[in-house]
Amino acid sequence: MKKDVKILNKQALYDGFFRMEKYHLQHELFAGGWSGEIHRELFERGNCVAVVLYDPKRDEVVLIEQFRVGAIENPINTPWLIEIVAGIMEEGESPEEVAKREAFEEAGCEISELIKINRFYLSPGGSSEQLTLFCGLINSENAGGIHGLAHEHEDILVRTVPFSTAYEMIENNEIDSAIPMVAIQWLALNRQKFQ
Repeated sequence: MKKDVKILNKQALYDGFFRMEKYHLQHELFAGGWSGEIHRELFERGNCVAVVLYDPKRDEVVLIEQFRVGAIENPINTPWLIEIVAGIMEEGESPEEVAKREAFEEAGCEISELIKINRFYLSPGGSSEQLTLFCGLINSENAGGIHGLAHEHEDILVRTVPFSTAYEMIENNEIDSAIPMVAIQWLALNRQKFQ
């Protein structure tokens, strides 16, 4: 059953690289009627795209490592996280265009085939961001090195690992970011289709 929401007021709290808005709202209740007035801050990041780069002939995954401010006070691991290629969608770009652009900018890879995995919210309790996740089939023979755009302050280390190593990195908590976890788990269930 579809529920309704009343936005009573919305105000911008911050508008910089990202945006923060405060909502005053009410929503319908499962038991009927309306909630009281609720105040919620919403982090407006924009939508993103991520792509797990996979070479089916070599059974290799391309992983990237870069600094992430969200993990700056991580007491166990460092703020240099092992991830997959990802980027923010610019106005007018399709998710497929972003996947191909980011694969080249961040990893120097050209995608031969792009498979959509899914689209989902990352943290809907406080952020509007949706992510479109892809698997990009590539030739990983020459993948590696340092990539990224200097004007975006990107300093990205690229490496290829056997799929089994990537999976072990999740089990050993070497990969502790949700997007690569979801992508590699999907690859574990589906990679035989591409080999």
